[in-house]
Amino acid sequence: MPPLQEPRVATPPFTLTLLTKDTAWAAAADAAGVTRVGVDIERMGKIQRQGFVPDARISDHTLADLIPIAKVLHHARAFVRINPLHSTTREEVERALQAGARSLMLPQFRNASEVREFVGMVAGRAETLLLLETKECLEDLDAIFAIAEVDEVMVGLNDLSLALGMRHPMQLVASPTLDDIAARARKAGRAFGFGGVASPDVSESVPVPPDLVLARHAALGSHSAWIARSFHKRLTPNTFGDAVRRLQSRLNFWFTRSKEHVEDAGRELREHLHHLYLHESSRS
Repeated sequence: MPPLQEPRVATPPFTLTLLTKDTAWAAAADAAGVTRVGVDIERMGKIQRQGFVPDARISDHTLADLIPIAKVLHHARAFVRINPLHSTTREEVERALQAGARSLMLPQFRNASEVREFVGMVAGRAETLLLLETKECLEDLDAIFAIAEVDEVMVGLNDLSLALGMRHPMQLVASPTLDDIAARARKAGRAFGFGGVASPDVSESVPVPPDLVLARHAALGSHSAWIARSFHKRLTPNTFGDAVRRLQSRLNFWFTRSKEHVEDAGRELREHLHHLYLHESSRS
């Protein structure tokens, strides 16, 4: 892969979201230019869906954890991923807003009707984000993207890959399904993102070279991603800012490459996944 270097042309900052209930990490992310920082209170159905998945993100965060987080944020938006739509979602939205949330994400929605219900509850009081994770919502995608009150749609790799019967979330990253979602998002003028980004400086602790995933964001015109948990493993709040700046620089690199360069990286990603799963199959 090309070495780390500054891009020829600057591009707008890529939107990053950090999930944490630790105020030191939240303050560091805020100072580093991370766009959203906050908590994940999604529990409903998650253990049933992902309990068998190694290293699944099943959080112990609460809305009370957001209150001190929101107080240390000066630039980033305080973020909450709520539970899927249920009988007390309206109450959950109100409590999140009272705790200081400026960005709310709805997971596990199935159709445009559920999305309209969610954005109606928020009523313009916070940024509205969707986490696309179900097979059903793919059948209603154009109607979902047409809802003007939606600020951004992210693809949840773990749950959507499970729903589609894939062996690993990275298979979805390299798939025609993600190509189609991204193309529809672009056509609708809707901000779109997917998955988490790891540090391009460290690749031995993740199954796919992080740089190839960053290139895929550029290929698809993605606007955003989670900051992966692996990103923190060798960092402290004091060193986090420099790592985020290196990540943004590498993203800028890929977003200013030629179409051919980015497509080469996509082929390398697919080849890597092919060899990875071929190796896994031979061991099983």
